[in-house]
Amino acid sequence: MAETIDNGKRQFLKELGAGAALLAAMPWLKACSPEKTEAASQARGQARVALIGCGSRGQYHLTMLRDIAHARVVALCDPYEVNLRAAAAMVPDAKLFSDYRSLLEDRSIDGVIIATPLGSHARITLDALEAGKHVFCEKAMALTLDECKAVYEAYQRSPKALYYCMQRMYDPKYIEGIRKIREGLIGEVVGMRCHWFRNADWRRPVPDPSLERQINWRLYKEHSAGLMTELACHQLEICNWAADKIPVEVAGLGDIVYWKDGREVYDSVSLTYRYSDGRKITYESLISNKYNAMEDQILGKKGTADLTRGVYYLEEDDTVSGMKQLLAQMRDKTFGAIPAAGPSWRPELRNSYTPHPLIKGPQSVNGGQSMVSADHDGSDLILSAFCTSCITGEKVENVVEEAYCATVLCLLGNLAMDTKTVVTFPEEYKIPYMKF
Repeated sequence: MAETIDNGKRQFLKELGAGAALLAAMPWLKACSPEKTEAASQARGQARVALIGCGSRGQYHLTMLRDIAHARVVALCDPYEVNLRAAAAMVPDAKLFSDYRSLLEDRSIDGVIIATPLGSHARITLDALEAGKHVFCEKAMALTLDECKAVYEAYQRSPKALYYCMQRMYDPKYIEGIRKIREGLIGEVVGMRCHWFRNADWRRPVPDPSLERQINWRLYKEHSAGLMTELACHQLEICNWAADKIPVEVAGLGDIVYWKDGREVYDSVSLTYRYSDGRKITYESLISNKYNAMEDQILGKKGTADLTRGVYYLEEDDTVSGMKQLLAQMRDKTFGAIPAAGPSWRPELRNSYTPHPLIKGPQSVNGGQSMVSADHDGSDLILSAFCTSCITGEKVENVVEEAYCATVLCLLGNLAMDTKTVVTFPEEYKIPYMKF
């Protein structure tokens, strides 16, 4: 079988070996090294993994697992037979289960991949760890704050590896972007702006009304935490990397603005997270307009990094002639009044800034519109690293803690919107990993 990780990522991972400071800050990347994967595969062949949850995201994972040389899918589980049969067609030799608890009794399985609705993440993760399985779980960690704490504490007691599919932790443009931000590329970080816009209702066809909540689980609070855990989870994590701390409070408003179809979760959210030093994350998401797509912006005194696109912009950019810029805009009549903005004559408009790449060579940019996946977003690296841990038994550093921090912040954001109050980070949900 051919390894699915592309050559560009392989080269990037090799170069990480020389970056001791970066690996110290992002130690989960150690499990991705080609050398570690090859050594594990030679020592014990393939990881025997099972997929729990065979819907669209689970099937996406199967497409990658089939091409990871040190992985073998040996079992599939889903209570919805339509999904189970679709997955079985992709992995004909796999054992089939309708109840995940029966699957966990199979001692030949090294690890499980959980791609079920959010409301079941914590329960299945806890049961799998208790059964002695390594676990890979889709984000977010859990549906409630208490479930997050229970999973975190169980992991501390368990000898097994636990991974969460937080793709940005393995995306080269995000990794390199954070490294350069910490080296001062954009100056002191003064704030963060993130948004994620789509124009789709999240609703899927239901063959029988009795299956409504099972198939359209994202719309109902018993299974879903809505836009925050589905989308914001990724983006808040990146902001914390840039700030190197956790926000102390959050306020926000959430509403059902457009999709008035019986759903219970907001289709429009707007929040502000504040750090102890006064820096803020402004976050917005809605799913009835896609014009602004997705952006993760880190704002510095000297420039701005747009990590989504893998580029940065400088406030004073010596690579662009101010006079040429002015003449071009006069020619194109793209301005009204030109404010005096220093010797560069730079109009203070967004389109006057020149993008510079954060990494060399071609890169994949996620427009944020797919409900299932984005190419080359790091999902392949996480699965590969998880399968390596299934072989070696090694626990990966900081992944659980990162997932915990991001999920708790999302749930606190929902609490702030539900209660229309400013929510302070509760003491009982703080963990040693956090810096405030």
